[in-house]
Amino acid sequence: MSDVVRTLVPARLDRLPWSRFHTRLVVALGVAWVLDGMEITIASAIGSVLQDKHTLGLSAVQVGFTATVYLIGQVAGALVFGRLSDRFGRRKLFILTLALYLAANGITAFSPNLAFLLVFRFFAGAGIGGEYAAIHSAIDELIPSRYRGRVDLAVSGTYWLGAIIGTASTYILLNPDLLPLNLGWRLGLLIGPVLGAAIWVLRRHLPESPRWLLMHGRHEEAEQAAESVEKAVAAGGHRLPPVDESKALELRPHGSPSYREIMRVVLREYPSRTFLGVTMMVSQSFLYNAIFFTYVLVLNTFYGVSPNDASKYLLVFAVGNLAGPFILGPLFDTVGRRPMISSTYIVSGVLLAITGWLFKQGALTATTQTILWSVIFFVASAAASSGYLTVSELFPLEIRALAIALFFSVAQGFGALGPTVFGALIGDQAHPDPTRLFYGYLFASALMIGAGLVAWFFAVKAERRSLEDLAPSLSMRDAKTSAAAAG
Repeated sequence: MSDVVRTLVPARLDRLPWSRFHTRLVVALGVAWVLDGMEITIASAIGSVLQDKHTLGLSAVQVGFTATVYLIGQVAGALVFGRLSDRFGRRKLFILTLALYLAANGITAFSPNLAFLLVFRFFAGAGIGGEYAAIHSAIDELIPSRYRGRVDLAVSGTYWLGAIIGTASTYILLNPDLLPLNLGWRLGLLIGPVLGAAIWVLRRHLPESPRWLLMHGRHEEAEQAAESVEKAVAAGGHRLPPVDESKALELRPHGSPSYREIMRVVLREYPSRTFLGVTMMVSQSFLYNAIFFTYVLVLNTFYGVSPNDASKYLLVFAVGNLAGPFILGPLFDTVGRRPMISSTYIVSGVLLAITGWLFKQGALTATTQTILWSVIFFVASAAASSGYLTVSELFPLEIRALAIALFFSVAQGFGALGPTVFGALIGDQAHPDPTRLFYGYLFASALMIGAGLVAWFFAVKAERRSLEDLAPSLSMRDAKTSAAAAG
């Protein structure tokens, strides 16, 4: 365990061409975001149904509390499973967390009362929160470096594919003319587990991250895992490029760091990266929670759109959000991280301020408001997705999953203020005044522009660079220390 190991495994993985193996990997792991988007959308849609006396007969406060419990579960799951992913491996955790989600959400569909519903909504959220930490770590460690930016953005953007699926499904499931009221919402909660079960089988055939194996002293297993990836790529008819011997790494397996070591790395060794990550994650979380969770309320209060008709507008909004990361994602690998991160944050912030002013002037309709929001979030969705990419690739491997979990948790905590603040600004007004809400839009705009400026100064030129080059692992540092002591 104490011996220094020389390895080419990271270089072997980074030099591979794109193949069916990588596509299968992204589909199998990226489904977490689809499930979360679907969960949030369906849960929001069934809220009013759960208030009916023929279902669970909940109050409005109790319905809101179920969403809060789900978000709390996400934070708890991210922190607990993020730490476990760094300690016990990516593969074990992305299988475990999906299994937890499948079981918990499946059971939730049979809830007889509020207490039962809350318990299993918490565990469903914990499963999804744990997914975020484990899957981003695994994807970044297995995807060739030149594709890492676009893949991470696309995976995060599929949240909105889930939102589209969720919105479309509620048209049928919550239509009392087609299904009994007390059956439709339960079937809605079973859609995720059915989709997840198929993906769970696919995940079982994925290898452990060879990089993680190396850092935990399992050199032979890492070589075998890398070889299995190479064979899968070659089987697809791809020629394997030669390995650059100069990219060999020396490391002394470090294992799982203590919490003290983790805090030293995050706060003392990489303070500018930590500041960058917190700023990016907090600003996008506040923006999204503020706009998305009050979207229907704004349409209803200021444009007279009924909650049922609002679903059509939500679909347009979701399509804009889905398209952004897929279309803009490749630019993060070609144009570069710093210009793309900075520009997407600043442009979305400026567009939001302009749209907010037009809203205040009464120059918009429900349709034009939705079109403008879709344009804003076409850009903002790429910006938000780049936040997860940034916190995933800029910290040492031994703490990668927990770092993602920490930033995600801080962002969720701050972002949770968004719906409350914007709900208060909208208020219960007989004659709604858009001025207060305009100031809220300006605040969210300032956060995004501020994050863009921070990115301009602190973002790292990470495009097409190996993870080990961006943030040397603790194992690589130990090897250098050992060599220096021997010399």
